[in-house]
Amino acid sequence: MTKPRIKETDQGILGDVPVQIYDAFQRGMRDKGWIETDAIIKSGIRHGHALEVGPRPGYVGLEWLRKTEGTRLTGLDISPDMVSMAERNSREYGLSDRVRYVQDNGCRMPFEDTNFDAVFSNGSLHEWEDPLGTFGEIWRVLKPGGRIFISDLRRDMPVFIKWFLWISAKQQEIRPGLITSINAAYTYEELAGLIKGTRIAACIVSSDLIGLTLSGSK
Repeated sequence: MTKPRIKETDQGILGDVPVQIYDAFQRGMRDKGWIETDAIIKSGIRHGHALEVGPRPGYVGLEWLRKTEGTRLTGLDISPDMVSMAERNSREYGLSDRVRYVQDNGCRMPFEDTNFDAVFSNGSLHEWEDPLGTFGEIWRVLKPGGRIFISDLRRDMPVFIKWFLWISAKQQEIRPGLITSINAAYTYEELAGLIKGTRIAACIVSSDLIGLTLSGSK
């Protein structure tokens, strides 16, 4: 039986040491090819101006920019420390002219209506303070025909997958946070139920052994 969801945080990751540790963890994930960039591109998000919700240190979006041509990215993160780290990493990539980062809350985005060609997010859904509000904002800022790709962990992943993720987290300081993230994640049934009756319900919820994906278009 799946344990009830335990809310983690809606403030993002803060503080120099936690941010640096998480950056090292995400950089390792990138180097192993374990981030979602290719899945985002495969979903049809490969051109125009995209919004990334919860970019954290920025590697998913920066890899997306690196692998696409003529694209631009805006990253929205609630943590000012993560915004600073993502800006630093964009300079390291040599992509700071194609990306900007904004510190604000996803449930009240500081953007005009129909402003983006696509919206994507990886690994932050379980932290959203108001997921329905954020889904509504995503729909509002997305252009007609624009694509959506949102992925995250699933709380009911098999035990052997949890163990694999635990072992793979070489930075031991990350491991407790990994468990709290899993415990805060949604199940397929919860996510499908959450969007039922909303405008974003036109998107498709799918799952694999590790996580959930919400994808579609406006």
